[in-house]
Amino acid sequence: MPHDGQQLPSPVLADLLGLTRDALGPVEAVLHEATEAVRTRIAPSGKVDATLLEADQYAAHGLAWLATYVESLRQMQGWAERLQEEGQFGEMEALIHQIGFGEYLNQIAGGIAMNQGEILRLSDMGLANELSGAAVDTLRRDGNTNGARLRLVALMRENHGRASFGATGLDDELEMIREQFRRYADEQVVPHAHEWHLKDELIPMAVIEQLADMGVFGLTIPEEFGGLGMSKSAMVVVSEELSRGYIGVGSLGTRTEIAAELILCGGTDAQKEQWLPKLASGEILPTAVFTEPNTGSDLGALRTRAVKVGEDWEITGNKTWITHATRTHVMTVLARTIPDTSDYRGLSMFLAEKTPGTEDDPFPTPGMTGGEIEVLGYRGMKEYELGFDAFKVKGENLLGGVEGQGFKQLMQTFESARIQTAARAIGVAQNALEVSMQYAEDRKQFGKALIEFPRVASKLAMMAVEIMIARQLTYFSAREKDAERRCDLEAGMAKLLGARVAWAAADNGLQIHGGNGFALEYQISRILCDARILNIFEGAAEIQAQVIARRLM
Repeated sequence: MPHDGQQLPSPVLADLLGLTRDALGPVEAVLHEATEAVRTRIAPSGKVDATLLEADQYAAHGLAWLATYVESLRQMQGWAERLQEEGQFGEMEALIHQIGFGEYLNQIAGGIAMNQGEILRLSDMGLANELSGAAVDTLRRDGNTNGARLRLVALMRENHGRASFGATGLDDELEMIREQFRRYADEQVVPHAHEWHLKDELIPMAVIEQLADMGVFGLTIPEEFGGLGMSKSAMVVVSEELSRGYIGVGSLGTRTEIAAELILCGGTDAQKEQWLPKLASGEILPTAVFTEPNTGSDLGALRTRAVKVGEDWEITGNKTWITHATRTHVMTVLARTIPDTSDYRGLSMFLAEKTPGTEDDPFPTPGMTGGEIEVLGYRGMKEYELGFDAFKVKGENLLGGVEGQGFKQLMQTFESARIQTAARAIGVAQNALEVSMQYAEDRKQFGKALIEFPRVASKLAMMAVEIMIARQLTYFSAREKDAERRCDLEAGMAKLLGARVAWAAADNGLQIHGGNGFALEYQISRILCDARILNIFEGAAEIQAQVIARRLM
């Protein structure tokens, strides 16, 4: 493809924003029709029938994906219009917008990839395969063309040093935060991340101390409790940039985010005053202890029990997939406290204190044992199975001081956790794009750089486009959270799409590397392993789709 002074003609469509604005009406009409069609199948009485929903999961989950695509296009339109008003809607941004609309309109009409082997078609929801209109037809035909993708990559090559390809639409303060954490990640994380992964090492305590000094652990904790009191939007930017360096580092703040949100939403005044300042400063590190070996996403079926002994509690049971379990000082443990219950109503949340372990003695606290789970990726904090046998917890550490509220308290954290996970996905995807683009520039085949070949360039172009789509959807969900509006729907959409985008970017990045991508010495092999977990933790894709479908009904 032309480069080094050779200019491709700009393929940006005339009146692009008018076209994309006009295209929203037809896709929203399709979403409305699909919602009503699926509702008649799974909620014939007006309320979702669980049996019908399970039997018709393909259609219901497909509706969730369709709604995610439509919301993504809405947010891309808002992004483009804001940039235009601010004079930042340049050719690169226009091409990203145009290609994104062209591709997603074609997928809505022809098939949305819920994953590699499950393609959602409108007919699966009982609709005719019709999505038309003058603007839709133009964008489907002329939006995502070979010429548009090649021109976008030519512009990306000219701007390779930028924080991201295309203006993000953030305000000046958030862009300053992005730049600060981008520099930190490039200087302190990127040079070491691959070695940490290959050696399966814990992220050094020096890095954790640096993050604490930068305020990462107290980012969204209110100032009255020692935090910075910043927005969820700031949390998204920080998580994105740190995860671009290494998902393990970007995920260190997730544990504190979950613990702090639990305490802020469900804790007593005394618990807030005791725990939040220590969490904010990084003086104590938390871990989340929810999942059990045989329950997975069915948290209501948890069997770990807490029994009151005098004024205190004793916990007995088994937990699994506990991240960063050895080094931490406090565990947020979900356990059953109300006998003769078998669903979520018998669960309570505890702030269970423990002694941080060492390499020689990882779990020194009496009543607690554990073993490491060896994993493909996401290694920097390690995963563990834990066993509790009459593990003692102070009576004052029952969250909120009331039994039976654990599941409700946990649900209140899901919005923030899923927004933060979507941000981590964007960071991983961005890392895949940057590493793969550099490799495509450096690697020569048949007398020229890989990036000169249209199929390679197209992969890079689509990475950049989908990253921006997922980014805008995630920023939107964070803004909704900051405005104190219910956003489980938007957070679920952001996580659903972001995880798929991260996997696609990593997979295509490895393909660009060819055989070298399969070699452990190349970063893309780690990025691929790290990207895969994003579609599973904080609610697997199928769980996200289920949540979204229920909300739509």
